Amino acid sequence: MLKVGLTGNIGSGKSTVSRIFMLLKIPVYHADDESKKFLLEENVIRDVAHYFGSGVLDNDRQVNRRSLAALVFSDKKANLQLNSILHPLVREDFRNWIKSFSGYPYIIQEAAIILESGFRDEFDYIIHVSCPTEIAIDRVMNRDHVDGQQVKQRLQFQIGDEEKGKLSDFVILNDGSHLLIPQVISIHNQLLKIGIQGSDQDTCDAIIP
Repeated sequence: MLKVGLTGNIGSGKSTVSRIFMLLKIPVYHADDESKKFLLEENVIRDVAHYFGSGVLDNDRQVNRRSLAALVFSDKKANLQLNSILHPLVREDFRNWIKSFSGYPYIIQEAAIILESGFRDEFDYIIHVSCPTEIAIDRVMNRDHVDGQQVKQRLQFQIGDEEKGKLSDFVILNDGSHLLIPQVISIHNQLLKIGIQGSDQDTCDAIIP
């Protein structure tokens, strides 16, 4: 079974792409959503409060994600500290999740910072959802009701779109001009072929045609 990382910067549309893969009956692990669930766990809340102070907790002693985000997206050291708390938990959870889908030719993890976080070696292939920065910023502004400066601030913690494309095995263009479904189906068919070959030969060393 192939492990495929699906990444893309904020506002790129990777969640939309992941839903298309799910319609094709491919299991998708949503790392960013799972990491938010870990923020509800008592030991994680304790660690977050220890490193970032009680100001990131609300009146019910739960993590206030808005306050935490404002902190970690304005301070590189704080960003790295939060990642050091959450990433090991997500990595272990993903490895356990995979065990339920061993019969599939491939599975996908959707995550914004696969390449930035050092997760690249977890995957056989990487798909990058590419989107012009201006379009991505507009999408996030409309979606999250934030200003452009806040979005740009978050983008500073992510590898640039063009560079991510160079580091990936597949690139999906989500710029409003290219249809998504045909691009996803093309990649899906290639991964099916590679996954089946790998299953037959007990190897995942096939070359993308």
